[in-house]
Amino acid sequence: MARKRYDESDHSAQENHERWLISYADFITLLFAFFVVMYAISSVNEGKYRVFSDALGEAFGAHASGARPDFVQALPMPSPALRRRAEAIRRDKERLTKLAGDLRATLAPLVAQGKVRVTQNGRGVVVEINASTLFEPGDATILPEAAASLRSVAALLRADPHAVQVEGHTDTTPINNALFPSNWELSAVRASSVVRLFVESGIGAARLSAVGHGDNMPVASNAQPEGRARNRRVAVTILAALPDPLPDLSGR
Repeated sequence: MARKRYDESDHSAQENHERWLISYADFITLLFAFFVVMYAISSVNEGKYRVFSDALGEAFGAHASGARPDFVQALPMPSPALRRRAEAIRRDKERLTKLAGDLRATLAPLVAQGKVRVTQNGRGVVVEINASTLFEPGDATILPEAAASLRSVAALLRADPHAVQVEGHTDTTPINNALFPSNWELSAVRASSVVRLFVESGIGAARLSAVGHGDNMPVASNAQPEGRARNRRVAVTILAALPDPLPDLSGR
């Protein structure tokens, strides 16, 4: 019986027919690697999350918990009380912003001359008045022309519910006379003079306070005359009703 001759063309065709398996296996391997990488990226690092969660709890007054945190409940929605407080803070800031605009408009000539600054910060609205606009050097009696400007300010504050703090400041030039033994007394009496005028203009006394800082809170260098003039000032601060935006959530 004749032996069948080996046909090399048939063997080559079989190899070409099965070559797709190699490409298919490579594709499956790459797809598997892709899903492994995606899973690794999307997985939560529990250790880092626990540190973050405990830090938030301590910042808001809550005690850190050793139990495993629930990812869904770790950052709860604000409570109704917290939302109401946040809304009250927002409304209070809007009211103070409007008040600051009204004060700038009322004191526009003095603002334009650089004698008055009206700013808003976390404490409230600050009306900073140069002392030379209000008083004679070394004196605490309000000048008549300055009294008219202060009464205009008082007219805006009468209907406003916020507390008002008046702070007196001096430069480092020492003073020692029968009325004012030091800059402490001068700054305190100047602040009190403004408070007394506000009371006479119809602002409730319970809303007002006077503070004398002397030369301890400069806003410029006392080495130059310009800096000393800048430091001699009276600051009228309309205090925010809710200055602390981070209430205690610990339940105490």
